[in-house]
Order: sequence, then structure tokens, then C-alpha cells
Amino acid sequence: MSTPTLGRPSNVSEALARGRLGVPSVIFFVLSAAAPLTVVAGVVTTGYGVVGVLGIPVAFLTVAAVLALFSIGYVAMARRMANAGAFYAYVSRGLGRPAGVGAAWVALIAYNALQVGLYGTIGAAAEPVLGRLFGVAPAWWLVALIAWATVGVLGLLRVDLNGLVLAALLVAEMVVIVVFDLGQLAHPAGGDVSFAALSPENLVVPGAGAVLVLAILGFVGFESAVVFSEESKDPQRTVRLATYLSIAIIAGIYALSSWSMTVAVGPDRIAAEAGEQSIGLIFNLAEAHLGGTAVAIGQALFLTSVLAAMISFHNTTARYAFALGRERVLPAVFGQTSPRTGSPRAASLAQSALGLVVIVLYALNGWDPVVQLFYWVGTAGGFGVLLLIATTSVAVIAFFARSRVEETLWRRAVAPGLAAVALTVIVALAVANFADLLGVAPDSPLRWAVPAVYPVAALLGLLWALVLRGSRPDTYARIGLGAESVAAAVPTTGHAGGPVPSATGARR
Repeated sequence: MSTPTLGRPSNVSEALARGRLGVPSVIFFVLSAAAPLTVVAGVVTTGYGVVGVLGIPVAFLTVAAVLALFSIGYVAMARRMANAGAFYAYVSRGLGRPAGVGAAWVALIAYNALQVGLYGTIGAAAEPVLGRLFGVAPAWWLVALIAWATVGVLGLLRVDLNGLVLAALLVAEMVVIVVFDLGQLAHPAGGDVSFAALSPENLVVPGAGAVLVLAILGFVGFESAVVFSEESKDPQRTVRLATYLSIAIIAGIYALSSWSMTVAVGPDRIAAEAGEQSIGLIFNLAEAHLGGTAVAIGQALFLTSVLAAMISFHNTTARYAFALGRERVLPAVFGQTSPRTGSPRAASLAQSALGLVVIVLYALNGWDPVVQLFYWVGTAGGFGVLLLIATTSVAVIAFFARSRVEETLWRRAVAPGLAAVALTVIVALAVANFADLLGVAPDSPLRWAVPAVYPVAALLGLLWALVLRGSRPDTYARIGLGAESVAAAVPTTGHAGGPVPSATGARR
């Protein structure tokens, strides 16, 4: 056992379990966060029904291309560091420690929002399943509490056990999606397969900006491969393959599903039918083409899709809090892991506590769990991740520009630069269309209040970093180091931003 440094507990209690995740396991975590069946049944139908733009399949492919560009620099930077803090660590190394802590505050809010938001839809997902099997319709909060307890227990177990659970749920979910798609393609409206939804001109129409934002929200989770890098068997290979394969798989599934839906309904009727049937559209099509048994299986897997996303986001969020606790940006207790399982115990328990508070709060006040928790809070979380991706693309450029690390011009500047421009445009479109995204009136306070949460959080994080620089320079010097902050003591120089061992390209 290593000797504790700087008054901290032993390294064992501050290190994630290494070598437990291979490429397939990380992909399962990433794809589960993306929640394919939830996106196909919910986001796609919402896009058709609310926005009324036919080019959703093209939007998914366009966003996939932008995220693939972003990932070129993202993965290149990941090869130089393995850090469960991901965006926080990358922004710290590229744009400086204050910016990194600001990004950390944004990440904590965004991922917690995505996680707790899912508790709002688990009841709706469970209702047809429980009704069909047991003839009961329990209150949404009761189902949410059962899911909460399940996720909380799994969050304390070995990360590879979580990966096995996600593998079983995700494989079944993907199979059902493909079967549904094939059923829709085999029964085209009017007898002929229409390729109208695949025409690029469908994105050069009013409302296309909102569709692009919806599409990028469907990819949220692809970036989480880096979060599990410290627990991967081969971090460099695992992060690279898991990131690229996840983008490709997600894009293929979403584009195929959104296109096949227009084939089965008809491109001229998809907006009206999606607006009328909403989430039920995909299941109604399955019942018409494949029978009641297929619908029952699909509804059951829709329920497990939500549960799988909960498990994945719980693990991701807990590791963000762990990374911040390990470096003392958050209280040290968050940086402790279980000696038996290697899981971030305190961070996981804190995340579970937040989920419980949210469920109880919504239940006692009688707030709408689907609209006001799942949709509003989930959309807000997705927007936060979009901001982090855009910021990180700039951080990648800055990191390679200042560091002496050798890398090709394409990976260190061109690809992330193109991605930064595209992502900035999408952020601007998101802000301009936020009322439409939330489904509220243009003059609703939520239209500005929700997106304003993130710049406020980033500013508070930046100010906290400056406080640390003045009052705790040893803590400030460790920001963004990840596991390196545990492996070696960082000398305190008596002034902010002293020398940092192994922190290639780190900024003050």
C-alpha cells in the first residue's frame, strides 16, 4: 500500500478499480446513456410532431459527422491522459484551471439533471407493462422509488457488474428496434418505399435548427467513454474504439428508425400522425405490422431502456463527483472509493440522495413527472452537455497549441476547429429555439432561466477556483491531474500555479 501524501487517505481509497472494462463494456455504458429506444420512441416522434420537419434522419447523420470531427481531437487528447473527470480535466488542461472548475460545475448540473430527469418517465414506461402483466397502475413515484433503489444498489457494486446488466438490457433493446424498423420498411405506405426523408434539402427549411438540437440531444452519452478510461483495460484503445463505434451505431440506428417511420406512415402524413400519437406511434405501428406480442416486448424494453440509461448516467455522474473530490475541488469524501468494489462510494450515495429528494419533491407537490421532470429537466441537462462539448473542442485546440506534444495538424487543430464552429452554431440555434425545445410560450421565464443556469454555474466555479488559488495553492495545483494527483505529492510553492509533475500542457 502506498504511503498517504498531503494528509490524504491511502491511494487505494482514492483510486478507481483499474482493468475491469473492455471495449464492449464501455460501449454498453455509452449506448445505454444514449437510450436508443427512448430516443426513437420519444425524441423522434416529438421532432416530427412538434417541429414538423421531415429531415430528422439527415439531422442525425449531420450531427454524427460533427461529433465525429469533435472526437478526433477529443480522442487525441484522451491518449495523453486518463481521467474520470473528462470534460473538466480537458478544459483545465486546455483553457486553464479556473475554466476547468467552471466546466466541472456545469457538468455536475447537466449530468445530474439527465439522471434525475429519467425518474419522471419511468412510471409512464412501466404503466403499460404492469397493466398488461398484473392489471395494476401504481403511482409514478412508487415505480420511480423502486428504480431509484435498484440504480443506487448497482452504483455501489463493481463497475463491470453494471456493464453486464447494461449489456443484457441493451442487446435486447437494439434487436427490438431493428425488428420494428424492418416491420415498418416491409409495410410502406402506398406500397412504395419513399426516400424523401433522406433528402438533404429537408434541413434547409424553417425549424431545421430545432431539429438539429433535438438530434444532438439524442447523442448525449457518446462522450462518456472517457469517463471510464481509468477503469479500462487498455484506456487508449478502449476510449478511441468506444467513442467512434458508439457514434456510428447511434447514428445508424437513429437514422434508420426515423426514416423507416416515414416509410410506414408516409412522408406527407408523418407530422400529423406523430403529433397525434406521440410516443405511442412506434408501438402502434409494431402492433399493426408485427402483432401484440411484439408490442408487449417493445414496451417492456422501453421500460428497461429508461432503467439502463439511469444506471449509465448514475455511474457517469458519480465519477465526475469522484474526480472533483479526489482533487479536493469538492469535499474530500467524494474522492473516496470502496476498498471492496472500487466504486466511487460516497459520490454514488450523494447522487442517490439527490434522486430521492427530487422524487419526493415532485410527488408531494403533484408536479407533472413527464413534462416538468423528464422533458424539462432532461432537455436542460442535454443542453448543458452540448455547452461542454463545444467548450472542450476549443480546449483541445488550446492544449495542443501550447503543449510540446507531437500531433498531426488535422487532429490538433483542423478537425476540432471545424467542430467548434459547427457546435457554436448549434448552441446559438438551441438558445434561439429554447422556448420551442421546452414547449413553452416565447415569453415564459423558463425560456431564459433554464439556459442561464449554466453560465451562472460556470462563473461560480471559476470564482471558486480563484479562491482555491489564493487560499489552497496545493489543491489548486492538482486541478485536472486526475490519478496523477493521488500518485504523487504536488509541491506547494507558496504561490498559485506552481510546478505540477506530469501535467503536460497544464495552465495556471
